[in-house]
Amino acid sequence: MAETEIELVDRLAKRHSVSPAAVQVVMKALRSAGGRMAQFSHADFGGMSQWSPGMSMVGDMFNTQLKSKLDALCTDIAAHLEQSEPPDGGGRAASDRVSYRSMSDSTNWWPSGLGRPGAVGAQNEMRYAVFPESRRLVLDDHGAISIYDTGSHRIFGVAQAQTSDQTLSFTSQDGLVRVADLRRIDD
Repeated sequence: MAETEIELVDRLAKRHSVSPAAVQVVMKALRSAGGRMAQFSHADFGGMSQWSPGMSMVGDMFNTQLKSKLDALCTDIAAHLEQSEPPDGGGRAASDRVSYRSMSDSTNWWPSGLGRPGAVGAQNEMRYAVFPESRRLVLDDHGAISIYDTGSHRIFGVAQAQTSDQTLSFTSQDGLVRVADLRRIDD
């Protein structure tokens, strides 16, 4: 008999010594980014945290044990998602996914036709979605949608300054990339 999602969450929470709520937050973030990257906030990881294979960032920056715990949990969840949820979303009934999708707005806020996002995140009133295959970055700043060409940048990290202008910057294979450095595409 297959393990239910509730059993999976409980098992992972015990294995990694975090709360079931923390597992759910991380799982939701990884699902929204196709299992490749996650950005979320949860007290079990010191607040705002990010993960991608080979990179863990937690709110308590210098806590290497917490970074290791996050990496292990995310690696387990990403492996589970890869095995159980095909990239095209097929093979699973919609009712199997409802419990996690119902925790937040499940609608895609970005324009259609960009493909599947590699990373999705939000902080304050700004949201972003990165589309590696179509080389696009979409920002929603208080309801104003803008699209940028990421060119040759393979974005894998995001930072947002906590200033009045909420400046976003990204990390790519070439280092820091500011939104101002990207070409805006008008629809």
